[in-house]
Amino acid sequence: RMNVEHEISLLVEEIHRLGTRNADGQVSVKFGVLFADEKCANLFEALVGTLKAAKRRKIVTYQGELLLQGVHDNVDIVLLQD
Repeated sequence: RMNVEHEISLLVEEIHRLGTRNADGQVSVKFGVLFADEKCANLFEALVGTLKAAKRRKIVTYQGELLLQGVHDNVDIVLLQD
């Protein structure tokens, strides 16, 4: 089982790879983009769980609690720390 800190650091790398800087200069990516990405699909057994852990640690933020594929594809996941 991968360590959560390690998974979160991989998540941060993937957000940098797939995301763009918003008006505030923060890197942001749509949930659907992360979810549909083949590399992310292979990296993360539980992308939603990793996102929740990162949100609890204030590394990312997004609207809502639970993100579901399809329903929440347009939700922005914003990186709070570079």
